[in-house]
Amino acid sequence: MTNTANAPLVIGIDIGTSGARAVAMDLGFNIVASGSSKLVDFSDDHRDPIVWWKAVQTAFFQVLEAIDRPQVRAIAIDGTSGTMLPVSADGAPLAVPMMYNDPVDDVDILARIASHAPKESAAHGATSGLAKVLTFQSIPDIFRILHQADWLAGHFTGLYSVSDENNALKTGYDPVSRSWPEWIGRTGAGMDVLPDVLPAGAPIAGISVAAAEAFGLPISTIIVAGTTDGCASFLATGADQPGDAVSALGTTLTVKMLSDRPLFAPEYGLYSHRFGDMWLAGGASNTGGVVLSAHFGNDRIAALSTEIDPSTDTGLDYYPLTRDGERFPVNDPAMKPRMSPRPESDAEFLKAIFEGIAGVEAIAYQRLGSLGSPALRSVRTVGGGAQNAVWTAIRNRKIPVPFLPVVSEEAAAGTARLALIGAKSAGVL
Repeated sequence: MTNTANAPLVIGIDIGTSGARAVAMDLGFNIVASGSSKLVDFSDDHRDPIVWWKAVQTAFFQVLEAIDRPQVRAIAIDGTSGTMLPVSADGAPLAVPMMYNDPVDDVDILARIASHAPKESAAHGATSGLAKVLTFQSIPDIFRILHQADWLAGHFTGLYSVSDENNALKTGYDPVSRSWPEWIGRTGAGMDVLPDVLPAGAPIAGISVAAAEAFGLPISTIIVAGTTDGCASFLATGADQPGDAVSALGTTLTVKMLSDRPLFAPEYGLYSHRFGDMWLAGGASNTGGVVLSAHFGNDRIAALSTEIDPSTDTGLDYYPLTRDGERFPVNDPAMKPRMSPRPESDAEFLKAIFEGIAGVEAIAYQRLGSLGSPALRSVRTVGGGAQNAVWTAIRNRKIPVPFLPVVSEEAAAGTARLALIGAKSAGVL
């Protein structure tokens, strides 16, 4: 056992594009056990929901074997946003799921959504959940069309009819009124195939007898409404106050901030997920690590970084892009990369790129402010770029707020935090 005897625990489960992760967390947000598995270990078909469940079970059992199972109070699951499947009343899949990035190519379906959905709705676009609902709904004997996390949670409750406010956003759910809006029906979508929606972190139901026996868990265990993988990753960092932000420095630059009011700016791809009385708003730029990798390998970046003084400025006003077009914080499909003149020194060139991406990040937070967000309070950083101390110093110079360490980069840890909220709400903690 890795945890103290008799210490209450919750479990968060994350199903991603390549596999599943699970963590057990105590009341102090400490991860006391973890497990993982890869989808490819079971099949090369990442669209097979049976494979999803096998991966989840494998990661889950690894956690259970390392803890005192009677101490588990609650479980929550996150999944990839926009991945959907139609099911029968007993949860049996009725078609091959459509993944988060699978587009619907039916022009009539897309036109109907475009005609009826408000401009601020996240249901626009060929990969939206609502487009997939309209694609699936004519399947015989259909009961509900569920998001990935909904279906997996149903394996613990026996209920295949419940979703959460975050996964439902791209399916057209209105998080402000907390309801499925009536305009969805005007698109031709059957309202009866949409799941019931609960707030992320709300108790769904107690664990089913079958699941409790299969996993050796107490029948008092609560299953809690989860979230999307992106939202779970944010929650895992420890950000929890309005103005707390997280910058993801991966292939692209993504910024997200907790707000005390919803922000919707579809022209920037900006939407808000609801968490209780707070909102998670953010946008994604086309700049980021993709620009760095176009010019330097990781080892070269590390070596050149030792030659950079982050306290001074090159004076070069770069807007680093690898191709034309930007979406956030500037919405300009024709925007040209600005990366000249190029200094003779590779270290100086790298520094200018660092400065340029940091400048875009600063503008992104200013943009959130102009759209009504709280004042920026702090920044936490995830992704590969978080490991570069020189880049971090340059960013902090351009964004003069506290740069705080992340508690975890594990999406499953963020989902475990929701399980804690649900356990407290249900009175089992």
